Amino acid sequence: MNLQLRAAAVAGYFYSGEKSRLEKELSELLPAKKEKVRARAIVVPHAGYMYSGSVAGEVYASVELPETFIILCPNHTGSGSDFDLWSEGEWSTPLGSAQVDVELCRQLMRNFPRSVTDGTAHLREHSLEVQLPFLQYLKEKFSFVPLCIRQWDYSYLEDLGHALAKIVSSAGRDVLIIASSDMTHYESQQSAEKKDRLAIQQMELMNPKGLYDTVHENDISMCGYLPATAAMIAAKDLGATSGRLLKYATSGDVTRDYSSVVGYAGLIF
Repeated sequence: MNLQLRAAAVAGYFYSGEKSRLEKELSELLPAKKEKVRARAIVVPHAGYMYSGSVAGEVYASVELPETFIILCPNHTGSGSDFDLWSEGEWSTPLGSAQVDVELCRQLMRNFPRSVTDGTAHLREHSLEVQLPFLQYLKEKFSFVPLCIRQWDYSYLEDLGHALAKIVSSAGRDVLIIASSDMTHYESQQSAEKKDRLAIQQMELMNPKGLYDTVHENDISMCGYLPATAAMIAAKDLGATSGRLLKYATSGDVTRDYSSVVGYAGLIF
C-alpha cells in the first residue's frame, strides 16, 4: 500500500469539508485560555464536532501543544493489523497536510515490534483523523505518529505503553500522547453517566489496569479504552501521577434526546 498520502475520509461528515467553515467551526469550539498546563498524555473524543467538539476543544485549548504527537486510536472497522501504523507520508484535511514523523515511527517499530506498517485500518477510520484539524488550527507546524489499536490483550498494551514512554524520553523534544476515545454508546443518559463515571474515576487515579478491568467488568462501551490504557501506562512511566477530567458531555446535550446517548470525556494526565 502507498502510504505517501492519506486522504481525508470524513471531511464534510464529522466536520466541515470547506476550509473557511472548518476554521470558523474550530474557533467556536476552542475556548480562550490564559494559562495552559503541560501534560504527558490526553484523552479526547472523536464524534462529529457538533456532538463532541466542545469537549475536545476544551482539552486542546487547555494544554501546551508541542510540535510532535503520538496519536493512538481505536479500530472501528476491524480492518488491518492489531497495531496498525501509518509510518510515512502525509494526511490531508481541508486545512492542509499533516506530516507523519517517520523517525519516531521507526523507533516505535524497533521498540514495539508488534506495530505493523499496514495502513489498512486507517483508510476509513475517523477517530484519528478528526484530531488533526484541531492540531492544524492551533499549530503552524507539527509531525505525528498514527497508530490504530485493535488488540485487547493487556500485556501487549503494557508493552506498548512502556515502549511509547521510552521513545518519548529519548526523543530530545517534547512529545504529547493523544488517546482518542468516546465513552458509553447508545444507552440512556442516566446509564451512560453512571458507567462513564466508573471509567473516569480509574483514569483520574492513573490506574490503567483499573480502567481496563472496569470497562470489561461493567460492560462499558468505551471504544477507545485500549488507546487510553496504553497512553496512561506511558504517562505513568513519564512521571504523571494523576488524571484530571476537564469536561464531560453526551450527545443528549445537543439532541435533547436522553433515551440513547453517547458519552464524551476530555482528560489530561
